[in-house]
Amino acid sequence: MAKKKVLFLCTGNSCRSQMAEGFARRLGGELMEVCSAGIAPVGINPRAVQVMEEVGVDITGQSSTAFVPEMLQNVDLVITLCGDARESCPAVPGRVEKRHWSLPDPARAEGSSAEVLAAFRSVRDAVKKYVEELVAELG
Repeated sequence: MAKKKVLFLCTGNSCRSQMAEGFARRLGGELMEVCSAGIAPVGINPRAVQVMEEVGVDITGQSSTAFVPEMLQNVDLVITLCGDARESCPAVPGRVEKRHWSLPDPARAEGSSAEVLAAFRSVRDAVKKYVEELVAELG
């Protein structure tokens, strides 16, 4: 069976989409080929790296990539992880499925360092749940 090609799309490609890419590679690598991109990439957020390391997923080898419409020609599924990406994503070809996972941006969390890290962990755990459901569906 051919692997499903999945693109995780977010605004900055710094947190949510990077987490999704990392979990998808770890949990569903035999079922899908994954990449992530951002409408306006800003680099991987160090806190995203930190909270993913806490659960044994290394995303340091991933890169913050700019979305280009041509990416849609090479994927089976586009998953947007924020409202901006959902609204900015151009129409996808008819054969490409589009889904949306609504997740808050942990990079916008405010408060103490502990409170901000808690926001990152909460989003990480939600992303993991979504990815686990996707893997179960594809498996």
